[in-house]
Amino acid sequence: MTWFFASSKPPYSLLLVNPPNRRLTARRAARAILLGATHAATAAVVVAVLPGLALAQAKVKPVRIDDPNAPANLEAEQMTGRPDREIIMDRDVEITRGATKVNADHATYHVVEDEIEANGNIRMQRFGDRYTGEDMKLKMDSGEGYISKPTYKLEANRAQGKAQRIDFETPEQALVTEGTYSTCEGPDPAWYLKADTLSLDTGREVGVARKTIVYFKGVPILGAPAMSFPLSDARKSGVLPPTIGTTSTGGFEVLVPYYFNIAPNRDLTLYPKIITKRGLQLGADFRYLGSTYFGETRVEGLANDQQTKTNRFSVTSKHNQTLGSGFSYAWDINAASDNNYPSDFSHSITASAQRLLLRDISLNYGGAFWNAAIRTSNYQVLQDPAAPIGRPYDRLPQVTLNAARQDVAGFDWAVDSELTRFYHPDLQNGTRAVLFPRVSYPILGASYFVTPRLALHATQYALDALQATTPGTTALPSASLSRVLPTFSLDSGLIFERDSSLFGKGMTQTLEPRLFYVRTPYKNQSMFPNFDSGEADLSFAQLFSENRFIGNDRISDANQITTAVTSRFIESTGAERLRVALGQRFYFSQPKVTLGALTSTSRSDLLASLSGKITTTVGMDANVQYSETLRQVVRANFGTRWQPAPKRVLNLEYRRDVPNKLQQAEFSTQWPFAQRWYGVARVNYSLLDHKIAEGLGGVEYKADCWVFRIVGQRTPTATNQTSSSLFFQLELNGLTRLGSNPIDALRTSIPGYQNINQPGSF
Repeated sequence: MTWFFASSKPPYSLLLVNPPNRRLTARRAARAILLGATHAATAAVVVAVLPGLALAQAKVKPVRIDDPNAPANLEAEQMTGRPDREIIMDRDVEITRGATKVNADHATYHVVEDEIEANGNIRMQRFGDRYTGEDMKLKMDSGEGYISKPTYKLEANRAQGKAQRIDFETPEQALVTEGTYSTCEGPDPAWYLKADTLSLDTGREVGVARKTIVYFKGVPILGAPAMSFPLSDARKSGVLPPTIGTTSTGGFEVLVPYYFNIAPNRDLTLYPKIITKRGLQLGADFRYLGSTYFGETRVEGLANDQQTKTNRFSVTSKHNQTLGSGFSYAWDINAASDNNYPSDFSHSITASAQRLLLRDISLNYGGAFWNAAIRTSNYQVLQDPAAPIGRPYDRLPQVTLNAARQDVAGFDWAVDSELTRFYHPDLQNGTRAVLFPRVSYPILGASYFVTPRLALHATQYALDALQATTPGTTALPSASLSRVLPTFSLDSGLIFERDSSLFGKGMTQTLEPRLFYVRTPYKNQSMFPNFDSGEADLSFAQLFSENRFIGNDRISDANQITTAVTSRFIESTGAERLRVALGQRFYFSQPKVTLGALTSTSRSDLLASLSGKITTTVGMDANVQYSETLRQVVRANFGTRWQPAPKRVLNLEYRRDVPNKLQQAEFSTQWPFAQRWYGVARVNYSLLDHKIAEGLGGVEYKADCWVFRIVGQRTPTATNQTSSSLFFQLELNGLTRLGSNPIDALRTSIPGYQNINQPGSF
């Protein structure tokens, strides 16, 4: 034991430098008593020390926050007792050891047991957490003890509460008896949890409350025999908060999921849902992630739907895995019991519109400059009775081999090949082999590029015989067809730059003209089947494509040139502020290969594009497709976004698509309209039908420790069919979310939406 004398005036303090489980020798104890008696008549043991000075003189190593052998520093106005047994402290007592600090009016430190007993105005700090109480007992080395009539504040999640007693079982575990818990600040929290017992495990970051009632604004809103909740954002097993809502197709719905945190890289969620109009739906969602694999499988089903009197189900499973040595495999399996499943059980706008369910399994190999794959795939078609869609061909199987190298003596080359067996129950089946080699020689300069390219598209078909199955149809014999078409293209462009300005700010402006010539001879392909081809929508990317079709069943003849010009405004940081582009394709000879009726034209539609940020808060995007033949805009979209601050966004958009008979105006926003109140809305209005195609509206309220949302949504699920949903949610920060969760719907419907319960940022 080391002692230091610094002053004969109170307050007196004692620094126990040696570990407390080592007894004082009689000589050292006598010397301590002698020093104390010399300078203070009222104290049996008085040893004064400046803690910093003592540490420096004793040259004690820096104390770790969790060091069980850290020195104990005792300070008080008055100390009595035996330094080798117990030290009694009165008035302004402060006891510090490692991460624990205790203040009290009176305290006794039992040296041998390394234990504190204190009473009167207890204040304790422990690993950043703070406690107050009337009396306490605490073993300093193990952290075991208790504190009566306490209040507490936890540093990790700013939670607080009060209780009859807190028992500290370990430095990380505490048992709160007849206590409360809340993440709200202040003496009168807006919400709190009240429980007979409350186990707080900061090591596992989990709290467990038993015989629990949750109060909001003084009103009990939820009761449970047991409830667990996180003390941080870490995942944990347990019953998740119930989801409550209503839809036009299902009526009142209650979902009570249970979450299993199986491992850091695996979890399982079971979610029984009561749907008043239909019955009990059961579901499971399993997710996993490893160093060489990841995936998710979701299954849900409802036995004896009260509306349809049938069993309903859906399955979604995705998996990707690397096998090593370049091999990998994957699957994507989707299935539903009937055509109306996505309409009756829509989870989102995307889910309700999904009517082609893919089933795909593939095995892949990747080499240094080549890759190969074998896959089999087909689709389940969920028909919309008002707008039937055709079933795609199955690939049973498809084998591909692709290779590519760049800068081989200045040349770039690539070869794509495939062999596919196509099957359709109602159409002609067959096998298609494709070989597509190409080579180019890029010539690049600081302000120009020229890239000539030569490609060869070779296709071989082996078609099965097609029997006439219905009156009026024609039987087709088996056949073998082939096609070999060369393609030459020349891509070239220039880049000019100059100093300029935009809205008063210095910029670099570019002018980038580009020419793209394509020559492919004509071959009559009307006798060829169409397994997977379609005419591509016109876009800037398609303008610089050699083939007007996607897929391999149609190769367009071409003697054409594309002209385009792009101008960009670039800041000194390199950020692109504005981009303007114009482009059009001109035909030297009229294309003859088509999937529909031939059209006579010497040029394509004119494309124009404008995108960028006009200011730091205003952005815009505009695209126009103008038909000079029809003398009208056939496709267009104009959109602008104003986002002056976090959680403030306003979107306006106009869409026009003449071929698909679509003309819509859309407005969406997230905006505060009063203190702590935010409005959210989206309206997609059909200008042709004079009605709202999709709509969403609601309000959000953000308090300091809770958030309330009410959102209504109307989405199309099929032609002339819609589904309406109503979301209510009360989010108690750090505890739970009660009601149905509209966050996904808000993020999907309102571009730029931000959760009001999260720190804002752009």
